[in-house]
Amino acid sequence: MPKLVRLYITQVIVGFGLSAVFVGLLLYANVGNLGHLVKNSSGGGLALVMLWALNGIVFAGAQFGITIMRMKDDGGTGGGGKRDDLPVMRAEPVPVKVAARRG
Repeated sequence: MPKLVRLYITQVIVGFGLSAVFVGLLLYANVGNLGHLVKNSSGGGLALVMLWALNGIVFAGAQFGITIMRMKDDGGTGGGGKRDDLPVMRAEPVPVKVAARRG
């Protein structure tokens, strides 16, 4: 399996694990009376699965994005670009002739 695919799968698993912890804390703290609604309504299980899955998608995407952005390439010289070499644009007044309109 390619390294990037393996990395993606592990970050998705981590993201859905974080989602499970987040949903568990939401239900434990009873935020917005959510815990009571999930426990006492007929569609509570479906709501719980949807809450976990949709938060899992968000957390997995954020986890993978953070992991990719933290990777570094050891092959380059690094240091980024240098703005000292770019020409500097200066704002200088330019005379403009305006002909008077007759009529």
